[in-house]
Amino acid sequence: MTRARCGIALHPAGHTLSPVLHRTAYAALGLDAEFEVWDVPPGGLAAKLAELRDLTQMCVSLPHKESALALAREVSEAARGIGAANTLTARAGGLAADNTDWIGVVAALEPHGPWTGKRALVLGAGGAARAVVFALRRLGMEVALSNRTRERAERVATELGARVGSAADPWELLVNATSVGMSPAADATPLDAGLLRPGGLVFDTVYRPLETRLLREARARGLAVQDGLAMLVHQAVEQLRIWSGKRADPELLRRAALEALRSAAP
Repeated sequence: MTRARCGIALHPAGHTLSPVLHRTAYAALGLDAEFEVWDVPPGGLAAKLAELRDLTQMCVSLPHKESALALAREVSEAARGIGAANTLTARAGGLAADNTDWIGVVAALEPHGPWTGKRALVLGAGGAARAVVFALRRLGMEVALSNRTRERAERVATELGARVGSAADPWELLVNATSVGMSPAADATPLDAGLLRPGGLVFDTVYRPLETRLLREARARGLAVQDGLAMLVHQAVEQLRIWSGKRADPELLRRAALEALRSAAP
């Protein structure tokens, strides 16, 4: 049997923990597969896919999640509803697009729930934000979207049943769905600390560093916090299930990711 060729397409490529998660799962599940990292510049995803004729599965990250949909022959209900894909899997008739990010969001938030009827403010309007809004609406939340470009926020809000808001809006859940605060720009934050109100939960989808400036400042003000690693782990578990039909142990993957983060720390 030919060894499965899997990997992740993103730009820039230096920050991803996906190789650690997937390689750990392959070993634990007895899957004969390799996992590569492809640094693909904006607009280059189609050319990369044409080059990878033996591809089994591609994880899709920034900035390709929205463009990935147009390259698939088959699109899942979730990916179509979100308007972005983070997973491309080779099928007999071509590529199938899925989105597992929203499943990661739900898994990360469930221990802090219930969420029905509560208010959420989502920062961002890209592919990650689309998955977050989709997940929060599935959880029964009222969702407001704040983004630097209002037109983009309006489009995403209209498509996903949210509304356009601002950083000053009241919320029980704040989600950073941007890359602001990601290493190497870890000193940045998407929201002024003065707008962090006690009593809510702050969820940052950034996982490198694990405790971002946003989470650090939220914790200092007495808010509950959730890092981005839970989302990353659970979306990877679902990616593996889509391809192999097997379910990896989320705790095993989280431990491997934490060890990788500790090893990379200065």
